[in-house]
Amino acid sequence: MNFMPATYLCIHAHFYQPPRENPWLEAVEGQDSAYPYHDWNERITAECYAPNSASRVLDPDGRIVEIVNNYSQISFNFGPTLLSWMEQGAPRVYAAIQEADRVSAARFSGHGSAIAQVYNHMILPLANRRDKVTQALWGIADFERRFGRPPEGMWLAETAADIETLEVLAELGIRFTILAPNQAARVRPLAGEEDWQDVSGARIDPTQPYVQRLPSGREISLFFYDGPISRAVAFEGLLSNGERFADRLMSGFSEQRDRPQLMHIATDGETYGHHHHYGDMALAYALHHIQENQLATVTNYGEFLEKFPAQWEVEIEENTSWSCAHGVERWRSDCGCNGGHAGWNQQWRAPLRSAFDWLRDEIASRFESAASALLGNAWQARDRYIEVVLERTPENITAFLRSQSGRELEPGERVRALKLLEMQRHAMLMYTSCGWFFDELSGIETTQVIAYAARAIQLAGDLFKADLEQPFLRHLQAANCNVAAHGNGREVYLRFIKPMALKLADVGAHFAISSLFQRHAGTAPTYCYSVARLDYNLTQAGRARLALGQALVSSRVTEESDCVMFAVLHFGDNNLTAGVAKACDAARYQQLVTESTASFDRFDLPGTVRLLDRYFAAMNYSLRSLFRDEQRRIVNIIIERVLGEAEASFLNIYNQHATMMRFLADLNLPMPKALEVSAELVLNGRLRREFESGEPDLANVATLLAEAHSEHVALDAAGLGYTLRKALDRNFDRLLEAPTDLGLLIRLTGIIEAVRKLPFEVNLWKVQNAYYELLRNVYPALAAKPAAPAGGEGAWGDESAEWMAQFEHLGRLLGFALPEAVQRAPEPAAEVVSR
Repeated sequence: MNFMPATYLCIHAHFYQPPRENPWLEAVEGQDSAYPYHDWNERITAECYAPNSASRVLDPDGRIVEIVNNYSQISFNFGPTLLSWMEQGAPRVYAAIQEADRVSAARFSGHGSAIAQVYNHMILPLANRRDKVTQALWGIADFERRFGRPPEGMWLAETAADIETLEVLAELGIRFTILAPNQAARVRPLAGEEDWQDVSGARIDPTQPYVQRLPSGREISLFFYDGPISRAVAFEGLLSNGERFADRLMSGFSEQRDRPQLMHIATDGETYGHHHHYGDMALAYALHHIQENQLATVTNYGEFLEKFPAQWEVEIEENTSWSCAHGVERWRSDCGCNGGHAGWNQQWRAPLRSAFDWLRDEIASRFESAASALLGNAWQARDRYIEVVLERTPENITAFLRSQSGRELEPGERVRALKLLEMQRHAMLMYTSCGWFFDELSGIETTQVIAYAARAIQLAGDLFKADLEQPFLRHLQAANCNVAAHGNGREVYLRFIKPMALKLADVGAHFAISSLFQRHAGTAPTYCYSVARLDYNLTQAGRARLALGQALVSSRVTEESDCVMFAVLHFGDNNLTAGVAKACDAARYQQLVTESTASFDRFDLPGTVRLLDRYFAAMNYSLRSLFRDEQRRIVNIIIERVLGEAEASFLNIYNQHATMMRFLADLNLPMPKALEVSAELVLNGRLRREFESGEPDLANVATLLAEAHSEHVALDAAGLGYTLRKALDRNFDRLLEAPTDLGLLIRLTGIIEAVRKLPFEVNLWKVQNAYYELLRNVYPALAAKPAAPAGGEGAWGDESAEWMAQFEHLGRLLGFALPEAVQRAPEPAAEVVSR
């Protein structure tokens, strides 16, 4: 296609993950299905969000010629709850996303490429107006805090829209949103008196913006993305080739149009890397190819709208979305949209939504009455509560409560006000769209939203002494699972959700049990709680230990606190029992310490147990009571000795029978299971320890790999690759800090040479990024230094030639095309590292 000056290209990516935080801990716990990563947020960050912040552009030989931040060249939105996790869990990627918005604003006439999103991905056409407003306000406030500017556009969850939703966006100053082509009903030119043209059935021309006039007299601009090309990107393998992707994008233009054209697509951002591996590179190459060959001008929605305001009016099809052929039924009925499990149905969707709507309405009037007494305008306080969610410091909480109530609240009033607002927050989180999207009621996405409902119910019980749980369970009982063993929604709640619920005493029990395995400071942060140790006594007799103490347990979210006393009796290994009581009676606590210690010192363990039963209503806490991540850490400590003994036994078996294993392998005979297991455990364990060290003995690694190959031993490729990657990342961070350390450079080059020969893949993404940073900021300055006699003051001497040679060799090992990558690298930073 010949270059047409009026052709513009915009690629929009919707990056989103459902909130995964435990509602009682405000943290994402470990998810085994994400192995070798801690959880799915971390895994998808490694597969998608991080690669798009530093994507590779390759030459025809597959070598890296440039590393680019894709976010700075596309339009994008990130779910606020995902960015909240990323700020702590992946700070470098988070910073790259923020930087991309700043860079894109400079590139696109002052219009940053980031747009906002409704806060927790609620399907707004199914929400009441009050929730619509809060969702939009929270999304805007979150965006402004992260990107330092007001948003021009806002992404609607699943692009689900109705007129009331668009009214809310327009009222709050949002200029545009992006919809699917099937969401347009009819169009007509803004100028003149032409009749409406029916464009239903996705027949709208997507290459221009439109204006939706609203009943209030306001209006909002709408962009309808190109449906066929977006589907090809998401579902038809278009990202397997960057040039083919670029060609397909260019096919969206037509020389028959006599006006500026905007070719734009919209997909889930996870398409570029998570759903399609290396999709980020296809995106980077397509943009590179289009711009280098001047096929179109890359832009974003804000810039295009400023240059070419809408000339056509549109009326939308209400209650429609991009991912349900039946409008918004996927989030309230068994419409037929599902993941394709044969014989399953989604009849559970309707009673689940009915249960949530009932709960929302039950707590609304109670909230309004109670919050108005403390905070004046209850719903205005909820709208502004995002200020606290974004910064939970005591000072900020005080300022917020003062601004709402007009006075200093008493401590008890503060707790009540915060509990009221947290109840409302969870009543919105429970409507996160993913709860209805998938096939099964007992799936992790749906149990997550039920957990948010359970937290709202617990807070309502604390606040109003009302039992909302039983009527809620009656609603859930009508929701039947496809997995017969899980029964219905009531059983799912009681089996999976109820055990998650925490009170302050449970946090105290976690602190008490973990204190046997980890020394705590005076105050220990425990997820969204803090535990201040008031007194602590630890006594040991053989393998048995007794811990007694007092602590003040406080929630940093609601500021609620309780003083507890505790006892933990550990008999050794996993045999442990603990009790917690709400009590700050110094005399009773001292009596507990005196009597229990005396009994324990006499090695009278049965007597100690009977004595503790008198002080605690139930000694019913155990290792099962620990929070999941801490539970795993402590169980690993406990079984370390057992594993050591087991490894020693397997090592003995392996050493004695290694020759026999090789003989069997040579004859292609099956390996006896006992020998196979011993070889796998020993060789994988040795390799893992070498990799964890950060400076592996390369000769030993080669020997171990040769043994594994000759004995047909299965290597834990995912685990070993992950371990080695982490160690390499640490080492290259050291190189960034000391780039001219020739000895370190030589060692790392040797390790990378060995990595290239491994029988499994190691993700070198961060390593390559570090190299590229040195290539941009250090290499040019060092290469430009004048030659000088060896040993000359301030000069490299003979070492410079060796450093340059090693650095270039390392680059080639890491897959860089040199010197092309040097020529394409951006200008060095103002300050470069010098020797």
